[in-house]
Amino acid sequence: VQLQASGGGLVQVGGSLRLSCAVSRRTSSNNAMGWFRQAPGKEREFVAAISWNSQYLNYADSVKGRFTISRDNAKNTVYLQLNSLKPEDTAVYYCAVSRKSVGSNNKSDYNYWGQGTLVTVSS
Repeated sequence: VQLQASGGGLVQVGGSLRLSCAVSRRTSSNNAMGWFRQAPGKEREFVAAISWNSQYLNYADSVKGRFTISRDNAKNTVYLQLNSLKPEDTAVYYCAVSRKSVGSNNKSDYNYWGQGTLVTVSS
């Protein structure tokens, strides 16, 4: 399974971006997916997760109300809409496929990872 993340770039404070993550093959209908991010010098942290049927959504407190995760199973793609961006959102964003049907904030629950896409928010 390969994951290809895209959509990152340079944006000003308050701006928006939409990240996409295409999966190379149809994942199990029971797999949740998630987004994590890693800023320079920091550990990778949870951002958002979505269950296999999009019924359950989880967000980190730091992005709640600003970011939205969604998926299109027919296209094997998961999205992350980033709004009201702040300088502290600057990081490499990674998508991942979970072993479970409901997403979690635990990195060890995810067994496939994309290469990451860089988001830079300038003030």
